[in-house]
Amino acid sequence: MRLPTPFADWFAARGWRLRRHQAEMLGAAARGEHALLVAPTGAGKTLAGFLPSLVDLAAHPSDRLHSLYVSPLKALAADVERNLLGPIADMGLAISVESRSGDTSSDKKARQRSRPPNILLTTPESLSLLISYPDSFTMFADLKTVVIDEIHAFAPGKRGDLLSLSLSRLQAIAPGLRRVGLSATIADPDLYRAWLAPDADADKVALVEGEAGADPDISILLPEGAVPWAGHSGRWAVHQVMAEVARNRTTIIFCNTRGLAELIFQELWKVNDFGLPIAIHHGSLDIEARQRAEQAMAEGRLRALVATSSLDLGLDWGDVDCVIQMGAPKGSSRLLQRIGRANHRLDEPSRALIVPGNRFEYLEARAALDAVAAGERDADRFRPGALDVLAQHVMALACAAPFREEALLAEIRGAAPYQWIDAEVFSRLLGFVRDGGYALKSYDRFRRLAPDGHGGWRISHPRLAAQHRLNAGIIVDAPTLDVRFRNGRRLGRVEEYFASTLVPGDTFAFAGLSLEVESIRDTDLIVRATTRPARIPSYMGARMALSTRLADRVRGFLADPASWSRFPDDVRFWLEMQQLRSALPRAGELLVESFPHEGLHYLVTYPFEGWNAHQSLGMLITKRMDRAGMQPMGFVASDYALAIWSLQPVTRPETLFDAEILSDEFVEWVENSHLLKRAFREVAVIGGLIERQHPGKRKTGKQVTFSTDLIFDVLRKYEPDHLLLEAAWADARERLTDVARLGDLLDRAAGTMRHVGLDRISPLAIPVLVLIGRESVAASDLDDALLGELADTLARTAMRAD
Repeated sequence: MRLPTPFADWFAARGWRLRRHQAEMLGAAARGEHALLVAPTGAGKTLAGFLPSLVDLAAHPSDRLHSLYVSPLKALAADVERNLLGPIADMGLAISVESRSGDTSSDKKARQRSRPPNILLTTPESLSLLISYPDSFTMFADLKTVVIDEIHAFAPGKRGDLLSLSLSRLQAIAPGLRRVGLSATIADPDLYRAWLAPDADADKVALVEGEAGADPDISILLPEGAVPWAGHSGRWAVHQVMAEVARNRTTIIFCNTRGLAELIFQELWKVNDFGLPIAIHHGSLDIEARQRAEQAMAEGRLRALVATSSLDLGLDWGDVDCVIQMGAPKGSSRLLQRIGRANHRLDEPSRALIVPGNRFEYLEARAALDAVAAGERDADRFRPGALDVLAQHVMALACAAPFREEALLAEIRGAAPYQWIDAEVFSRLLGFVRDGGYALKSYDRFRRLAPDGHGGWRISHPRLAAQHRLNAGIIVDAPTLDVRFRNGRRLGRVEEYFASTLVPGDTFAFAGLSLEVESIRDTDLIVRATTRPARIPSYMGARMALSTRLADRVRGFLADPASWSRFPDDVRFWLEMQQLRSALPRAGELLVESFPHEGLHYLVTYPFEGWNAHQSLGMLITKRMDRAGMQPMGFVASDYALAIWSLQPVTRPETLFDAEILSDEFVEWVENSHLLKRAFREVAVIGGLIERQHPGKRKTGKQVTFSTDLIFDVLRKYEPDHLLLEAAWADARERLTDVARLGDLLDRAAGTMRHVGLDRISPLAIPVLVLIGRESVAASDLDDALLGELADTLARTAMRAD
C-alpha cells in the first residue's frame, strides 16, 4: 500500500522506507480488519500500530476521539506521546494526542471526557474508569481503533481480564471498532488473536508478522576463575560490568528483583573509580525519581541505568549500546524483550551480556541463548477470567447506566476470558454485586444494586459511583506483617505472602534467630524463640519462575553429554563427576538422590519446575514426612532443585511424590495457612466488597486486613461456596504455589522417578545445599566469602572420584 505524500516525504527525509509489516497494517485497516502485529523490537512496531490512524485523521480531520492506545505502563504511554507528537508536528497535521493515567490532573480528566483528543493514550485501569461514566457512550461513539501495545505483558493476567471486558463494552458502543495488538515476543499468536478478537474468534484477527531484524549478539560473561557454585546476583562480576559501562556510551543493567537492583547499584558505585553517572530505576522508587532517570537516559546524560522489569517494556532510547542481564534470564522471551532495549534499530544487532550467578544459571543462560537462536519463545498460559475482576467491571457498567441481565451477560461473554460464564454463574455474581451474597445481604453497606423499575438494575445510590471510581483497580499493594514476641517486642517485618504460608508450630529463620509461629493476629506474626531448627526459609522475594521451555532445554543438556563440549571446563567437569558418582536425569525423568551428611539424612530432587513449585512441594512433602515419623528438619528450594533434610532416612521416595498430595496435604495446607485469607483480602478489594479509600482518607493495610478477615470468617462459616471464596481459592492455587507445574511434576514422578542412594553428597547437590548455609546467616550479614568457603568444603567431599 502506498503512503500519502506527506507521510512518504516524512519517511524519505529520514532515510527510512515503509516496512512490509507497516504496509500490511495499513492494508488491514483499509479492509476494516482487526490485526495482531508480531515484530521484533526496533521494527517500527508502535508506528505501524498508529500509522493507519494518522493517515485516516490526516485525510479526514475530526474533533472526536478516533483512537485509543492502551499500554501496560504509564511511562510507556508518556514516551509514545512524545514520539507521536514529533511526526505530527513535522508533517503539520491537525491531530491532538494526550495521555490519561492516575497521574493526570482531575481538571484535565474531566475535560478529556467532554472534549477528548483525537488519540488518547491510557492504561487498562484508566480505561475501565472512563467507561464507568454516563458520558462514556458519547465519548466513545465514534471510536475507530484501539491499539494495545505490549499485549503479552498483561493479556494472560487480571489486567488483561479487565481490558478484555472493557473492549467488549467499547465494541457495544462502537460496533465498527477495530482492535489492534502489538508485541515482539509471542510464542503462540493464535492464542493472542483469540484473546484480541470479539467473541474469541481468532479468524477475525489478521496476523501480521514483522520483517526479521539482525540477529542479536549475546554472550555469557564468565569469571576469570571458576563459575560460582551458588548465588544468583552475579555480583562477582561488578568490576567486569563496570569496565563494560566505561566502554559504552550507555548501558542498561537488568536485575530480576528490586532487592538485587539495589544491591548491584551499590556494588557498582563502590567500583565506579571514574565517577561515571549511573542511576537506578524500579517500581518501588518515587515516580519523580523514575522520571528523572528516564529523562536523563533520553538526554544521554547517563552511562548506565540499573533497572528491573520496570523497563522490560522499554522506552525508545536509541543510544543504548549494550544490555547486561544480572543473573539468569528465566525465559527466552524476557531476554529478547530486554535485549531489544539495545540499539532499538532493526538492521543492527542488539548486543547483550548475561552474567550467571552460579553453575545451574550458566546452563540456563546457555539454554536461553540456544532458544533465542532457534526462534523459540516462552509459551503463555491463559486461564479463565477472574470473578473478582468481573464483579468490578459489572459495578463500573452500573455506574454508567442501568443494565439488563441478559444483554450484559451476552456482552461479557464476548470477552475471550469470560466465554465460560453461564447464566448460573452470572446470576451468582450479580447477587454478590447486588447485596454481597446470602450471608451478607442483611447488611446495608453491601447493597450496591437495585431494580430500575424497567426490568434492569441500577446503582442503589449515586454516591456509590464516586466510591467505585475511588477504589477501582486491579493492583493491590502487598502488605507486610510485624514479627513480634508475645510481649509486643518487634523484631522486624516480613512480607505477608511469606507469612501466609505459615501455620502455628512452623519454624523459620529471622534476625539471626530460630523462631516458632504461635499465631497470626491482624498484621502481627506472633512468634517465640525456639531451639528447634528453622525448617522454613524466611526470605522469599519476588521471583520470576524459570520458563518451562528453558527448563526442558536444561534437562536436555544434562541428558546429552555430547553437548558439554561448549561449556567451561569447570562446568563440564562438574557434570562429568555427577555422571560418575551418581546419575544425570534422562529426558522426562525425575532424579531423586538420598545421602547422609553431617549427621542428617538428605533427599534432593531436580525437577527444574521453578522456585514457586519447589517451595510448595517442600512444604507438602515435609508435612507428609512428619506424619510418617521421618522427622523432617527443614527444606530449601531453588529454581532447579529441592533439598529436604531429616533425622530419619527416606528409603522409598515414591511414597512421598504422590499426586494425592494435591488433594490431601495441599488443601489442608492452604486452608490452615494464612494463604487463603491473603488471597481473599485481594479479591475482596478488587471485587469491591472492601473499600481502600474514602474521600480524603485511605485505609491502612491493617484496617483492610481486619475488615476482610472478619468477612472471611463469616463466609467460611455461613456461606462456604461464596463467589469470593471461590475466587480466592483460584488465586491461591494460581499465584503462590504454581500448582499447574506442581501437578506436572507429580505426574512425571509417578512413572519416571529414578532414585539413587549415595554414601555422601553428590556434585549436582552442591548448589542447593549451599543455600542451607545461606539460610543460617541473617541476610544483612551475608558474606559471599563465607558461602564460597562452604561451597568449597562441600565440593571437596562431593567431587572426589572414589
